[in-house]
Amino acid sequence: MESGQCSRDRRLEAQGPSSHSRACVCFSHSCRQCPEPAPPTSGCYRNAPKLLATPTCPLRHQKGRAPRQWEGVGQAFPRECANLSHCETGSECSYHCTLGNCSGDNSPASRSPPTALSPHRPVLFPGSHPRQVTRRADTMVHQVLYRALVSTKWLAESIRSGKVGPSLRVLDASWYSPGTRQARKEYQERHVPGASFFDIEECRDTTSPYEMMLPSEAHFGDYVGNLGISNDTHVVVYDGDDLGSFYAPRVWWMFRVFGHRTVSVLNGGFRNWLKEGHPVTSEPSRPEPAVFKATLNRSLLKTYEQVLENLQSKRFQLVDSRAQGRYLGTQPEPDAVGLDSGHIRGSVNVPFMNFLTEDGFEKSPEELRAIFQDKKVDLSQPLIATCRKGVTACHIALAAYLCGKPDVAVYDGSWSEWFRRAPPETRVSQGKSGKA
Repeated sequence: MESGQCSRDRRLEAQGPSSHSRACVCFSHSCRQCPEPAPPTSGCYRNAPKLLATPTCPLRHQKGRAPRQWEGVGQAFPRECANLSHCETGSECSYHCTLGNCSGDNSPASRSPPTALSPHRPVLFPGSHPRQVTRRADTMVHQVLYRALVSTKWLAESIRSGKVGPSLRVLDASWYSPGTRQARKEYQERHVPGASFFDIEECRDTTSPYEMMLPSEAHFGDYVGNLGISNDTHVVVYDGDDLGSFYAPRVWWMFRVFGHRTVSVLNGGFRNWLKEGHPVTSEPSRPEPAVFKATLNRSLLKTYEQVLENLQSKRFQLVDSRAQGRYLGTQPEPDAVGLDSGHIRGSVNVPFMNFLTEDGFEKSPEELRAIFQDKKVDLSQPLIATCRKGVTACHIALAAYLCGKPDVAVYDGSWSEWFRRAPPETRVSQGKSGKA
């Protein structure tokens, strides 16, 4: 392969053109000098001409400033390859270096808090050593995760600039308990411009006796394909829950478990989209159907049999995301018939609402790590997330992903299946019976 070209198999490989060797290299959603889109990774590297073949982005980085180290993310690069030029938060640049923004200097007091301005936020796997440097871009890609969060500001700018289309699709994944709010009706009244409605009741295994089980590969591929989503589309998901986010992480995980990497959650959800005064519309979205090839990633999915076996092998940590009362069995499962509360023996309780701020945003990676540590959950070890029906468990997967752990598996059947199938001695409850 010639230097400076993009390849979906080899990702990006730079061996030398001077145009790829400038002081501040910004690699974004596509390589503008290549005939096809590059894998969506991003960041600003100084003196790293052999890491990625992408031109600089004009008018997006102020030149002449003293270089700064890539704050908190320099694990895979030596110091001389991890310096940055200054980024302006309010500039046209939507590709921000660092986990948040570049600060005026590299002291902790001056660092800006992490934001969600770019969909290409690089997060490296834990355990990397600064001297373990790769010069092969196709190797480096395995160390970079697609950004899981985008900000309302980024999405609003993308809509204003006309980017919503085959390469960027927006989904409203709202769902509410029967008898409360009506998700589809609210979508029809107002939604993010260009957004399609993702009906999780339609995109599930309707033949299963358990709640919200995954559909087949063919079902998922056909469903999202009809929403104009292909394997090359960046998908942004939100919902209208008052918490800021409820079902969106489930849909984020569904795309990932079916092999789609380029998917993000709108940080703050529709709640903050409205609060910040961004535009809404009642105009229905009519995207042109696309072809989506779904390929199930079984490493991100756990079955009843696998969780049952894990009670003996203890190869995975098991984390339950429900509220403490439901986990303990002292409070009932809401809107449930024939389903007592309680938890799987050996599981740890980390309520998903702990991951969200009062304003409905995801907490910072540092705060998320502290939550896991406080519950003695080791993010360097395998982890299964569970809840009642495999929905809020995806908040655990998302929080761990934001901490650099992308391999959290979700027990899809969760407590809904476990309560009905598992041996009584594996169901724990502090309720009246003492056993769920």
